[in-house]
Amino acid sequence: MHYGRVPRFKQDTWDFRVFGATASGEEHRFTWPDFGGLPRTSVIADFHCVTKFSLMGNEWAGVSAQALMAAAPPADGVGHVMIWAEYGYSANIRMSDFSAPETLFATDLDEKPLSPERGFPLRIVVPHLYAWKSVKWVRAVEYLVEDRRGFWEERGYHNVADPWREQRYSYQEEPGEGPP
Repeated sequence: MHYGRVPRFKQDTWDFRVFGATASGEEHRFTWPDFGGLPRTSVIADFHCVTKFSLMGNEWAGVSAQALMAAAPPADGVGHVMIWAEYGYSANIRMSDFSAPETLFATDLDEKPLSPERGFPLRIVVPHLYAWKSVKWVRAVEYLVEDRRGFWEERGYHNVADPWREQRYSYQEEPGEGPP
């Protein structure tokens, strides 16, 4: 499921940016070959949709968020990231969730390249959160020193999105779970 049409991938013009509160104060830019040159890993993880279904035991492969942070480190004090995708779509994620070992920028699912409908060429996978945090068609990461709500969070979805706590909607947020 997704919001809007499926974008077309143009390898010659595609880029991936890391900006905001970077350690160097500079924006980092990766072309498709640059991004493909980052260390790869895989993880077996479940996928939980807020509409109450789960897909169990998926094998995702790609670049871990930890490898991306090694290539483009955040500044001290970064507590959240905003994941930016095609068409201005976004999702905010706490740094503790982003930097988790199983969080990765997936290019493959079950040993096959992602299909365009599933996010080709790149989607982030944060398996321990609801799937709206696993943004398709990712183009950038913004390091944040203060939390901001992303696309669905601005429309009433929970800021944290833990499926084990059934954090679906913003009215369920406890103090400290959302931006001030």
